[in-house]
Amino acid sequence: MKKILIQLDTDEHPSAFDAIAAYDADVDVVLAYGAITAENLDGVVQGAIFPRGPDGLANTAFWVGGSKVRDGEAVFKAAKKLFFEPFNASIMLDSDGSNTTAAAAVARVRDAVDLKGAKAAVIGVGPVGLRTAELLRREDGEVTMFTFPPDAMEGKHRRASGVPVAEEAGFEVVEPGSSDELDSALAGRCVVFAAGPAGTQILRRSGWAQEGVRVVVDYSAAEPVGVEGVDRGDSLKEQDGVLKLGALAVGGPKMKLQKACIRALFETKGTVLDLEGVYDVALKAL
Repeated sequence: MKKILIQLDTDEHPSAFDAIAAYDADVDVVLAYGAITAENLDGVVQGAIFPRGPDGLANTAFWVGGSKVRDGEAVFKAAKKLFFEPFNASIMLDSDGSNTTAAAAVARVRDAVDLKGAKAAVIGVGPVGLRTAELLRREDGEVTMFTFPPDAMEGKHRRASGVPVAEEAGFEVVEPGSSDELDSALAGRCVVFAAGPAGTQILRRSGWAQEGVRVVVDYSAAEPVGVEGVDRGDSLKEQDGVLKLGALAVGGPKMKLQKACIRALFETKGTVLDLEGVYDVALKAL
């Protein structure tokens, strides 16, 4: 029986990136649907879970993606409500690649330093930043989130709309007034993650090259990179006592993790891979 992945994408055009990753993870058929919402997915989901019967669902799984993370979360929740015994299919959420990206980075850092009780800083309150913070908290780290310093943004939108979401999730959010203030606030932080917009340097070298910082991670690969002094390919390369993890060194494991998660959907019927589930796979696969 062929392995079929039902791609539920909130964007008009379903992600080619996700479809290619699925084929590379040994899926036989990807059925891609775009412009999916929590209100219009019933027919797609029900049309996929019934034809093969309960046993056939071991070879049918769902993937929720797209660039709109909040919309993806709503679709993920609505799709799960349509499942029932014995028609429980496997399903995964990875809108904007935020779950696999954060899980891959934190898993790599976890192998390098002890995160339990570690003071951690996450710069950026967008989807990847928030998920990074959630996983650091799972590892019992002391997490503080930061918005981007205004002088680094050069008039660009600071995405401060994520502040209420982060605070609702229980995180302290600091809004530095300048890069100097951010540098001072990062003193003594064991791990620093920079989750900024593409092509914008949000953290200076002076922010991470100081006493107490053990690891710095940059998620942005576009020029200029998000963290001064961190090359895209730095794979926990040490400089002045700090381990540097660049965007490409996160991207490789992220792709490996994405494929491992897709394979996991077909290993056990009814597998649910939200952020926690994706991270569990990361701890085994990376």
